[in-house]
Amino acid sequence: MNAALFDRMAAVIDAATAERAVGRVHAVTGSGVHVAGLTQTLRQGDRLSIVARDGCVRADVVRLQDRLAHAVIDGPADGIAIGDAVQCLPQPRFAPDQSWIGRLIDPDGLPLDGRPLLPGLQAAELQCAPPPAHRRRGMGARQETGLAVMNTLLPLVRGQRIGLFAGSGVGKSTLLADLARGMSSDVTVIALVGERGREVRHFIQDVLGPEGMRKTIVVAATSDRAPQVRRRCAWAATAIAEHFRDQGEQVLLLVDSVTRYCEAHREISVVGGELANLRGYPPSTAGAIAALCERAGPGCDDAGDITAVYSVLVAGSDMDEPVADMLRGVLDGHIVLDRKIAERGRFPAIDVLRSVSRSLPGAADRAENAIIAEARKRLATYDQAALMIRAGLYEAGSDPEIDAAIACHASLEEFLAVRDRGTPAAHFAVLRQALSAARTTR
Repeated sequence: MNAALFDRMAAVIDAATAERAVGRVHAVTGSGVHVAGLTQTLRQGDRLSIVARDGCVRADVVRLQDRLAHAVIDGPADGIAIGDAVQCLPQPRFAPDQSWIGRLIDPDGLPLDGRPLLPGLQAAELQCAPPPAHRRRGMGARQETGLAVMNTLLPLVRGQRIGLFAGSGVGKSTLLADLARGMSSDVTVIALVGERGREVRHFIQDVLGPEGMRKTIVVAATSDRAPQVRRRCAWAATAIAEHFRDQGEQVLLLVDSVTRYCEAHREISVVGGELANLRGYPPSTAGAIAALCERAGPGCDDAGDITAVYSVLVAGSDMDEPVADMLRGVLDGHIVLDRKIAERGRFPAIDVLRSVSRSLPGAADRAENAIIAEARKRLATYDQAALMIRAGLYEAGSDPEIDAAIACHASLEEFLAVRDRGTPAAHFAVLRQALSAARTTR
């Protein structure tokens, strides 16, 4: 055993406490408890252990009053009785480490893959302020993604933060895995917030695979966990990304999904007394989204960058629902996955016309921007005339622009499905070739 390992073990022992304050359960209300006798000791967000009949139950403080503290239980309330002892627990020591790469952990840094795991030497805050705005660099160079559409029409640059807006079953997880495998980063951190238990193993073993896990840390809180744990999942993944960014590493952060993060935040806020009167969400939701997303992005001085992708579940492709609307306002672009595109068998099912990358035009040179503009024009022209074309009402030669859009439509559709790990230069050459059919019709 080397000295570094002994140092990490000693840090765990030093963080242990021998004394704990004790209170009593005053009332039990659904998924929460009211605790008396600890209000002079507790702080918002503190962890509690309730000594119930069937064992200890964990809880988190979400509201403090003069004589009572309100806490959300991590698990069922069955067996908790008035008068049960409540202990105030020390905050877990969350300290990311290089040895976490390739592992599956929970939001407290504990292993979920059945193997032992020690924290690092330097503790990290789950919630901390983003880097100072005046010291941050601008967004960096274009990143290779391995996807033709994102290497050309929707580029992703170093330090950019984008949203991935999709309904269920349209290829969102596959696209995230493609980015994790295909993008050039030193470390990839993935947050699976409120995911189904079966899907966690499927995502790691089958979708991500050994190649994707080689440089990846996965933080998971499944859908059965308490809302405070699910919300903490996104915070923990961001804290890990910040740890490696501060060491000068280039980090890719994938959060799936911000919608479930906001749902967990809503549950906690309602228990804490906040009204969900902002189209079904509490007013603090916008601040919670901004506080999470602003921590990613370009770093300062010698630090690296956090390039982030935040997925959003949109029912019926409703881009105006609250979480999608709030998230678009704080990100540097959005990618929309469309069910109709997925149903006709084209993956990734990206709707280019509804998607935007705010790294353009700076991420491409003049010739590339001209190709992007032409491709978007052809796609938009075909989309506007699609009903006439499919109904057989359009007569060839009636409109040169529509004729050109029809001529290159099949080639563009084929191009948008390319996932060959090619470079941006190679993909721009393929896109130029796909558009050449439109020029021959003139």
